[in-house]
Amino acid sequence: MRLIVGYQATSSGADGIALGATLARSLQASLDICLVLPQERPVPSKAPVEAAYDDILIDQATSWLDEALKLVPEDVGARTHLLFDESFAQGLLDAVREFDAYMIVVGAAGDGLLGRHSIGTVTSDLLHVAHVPLALAPRGYRHSPPQRVREITCAIGNRPGAAELVEAATDLSATAELPLRLLSLVSADEQSVRGPGGLAKAEDLLRTVQAELPAGSDVQSMVAEGSGIEKAASSLDWHDGDVLMVGSSRLAQPHRLFLGSVAAKMLRVVPVPMIVVPREAGDE
Repeated sequence: MRLIVGYQATSSGADGIALGATLARSLQASLDICLVLPQERPVPSKAPVEAAYDDILIDQATSWLDEALKLVPEDVGARTHLLFDESFAQGLLDAVREFDAYMIVVGAAGDGLLGRHSIGTVTSDLLHVAHVPLALAPRGYRHSPPQRVREITCAIGNRPGAAELVEAATDLSATAELPLRLLSLVSADEQSVRGPGGLAKAEDLLRTVQAELPAGSDVQSMVAEGSGIEKAASSLDWHDGDVLMVGSSRLAQPHRLFLGSVAAKMLRVVPVPMIVVPREAGDE
């Protein structure tokens, strides 16, 4: 299994490598650290000054990748790749296809709160077009990354797509031999608008999903309540090594990501890595 790390020579890039290493150990995977430069101009049209500038930029990028490789723990296999594309996100997606990678890993934007998620331009682009899971590291993850994933929490809703998300989470937990926690969030604000029964519906949904899991699955389930989605998510106990998995919005194109409103609210308050799973073609 191969994981793509979208790298920039910033603290965000270091956070992405740290999360990549944690996931690689847990999944027995290797890392492909990719840095994307703007598409090279055709050689015949280059003036001497432009050619010299391109050479300097490539040398600098190669040096950045050498430094990135030093951030990878010795027990994790990793390669570096210098790619060229007008779009950083598209360069990463092309790498996914070329290397048959399972997931893309990126760090948070540099202007966010420490320990929280912040969406930069590249991540925003990937959240709209990626066809593979996207793992997001919270800002500062590089400072104390866990050796391995401790537990996977799968946040499910009552809209179409939950079955595919649970299947993806179950497969991941089985591959890494990790416990799985199914989570349903109940907002008091939403209950007041849509009527009572939100808690009972959430509990029924969790029982239904759990009953459909393979026999012997190491799965727990829980409901978190709060005055809003953010409060409900904040009420949970999170530990080092926890990872949250969420599905894509029903608005997403088949086999593409699209961060829904509930997941976006969770993203603002959850202090652990989040993995966003693409919408499947059958989610109608």
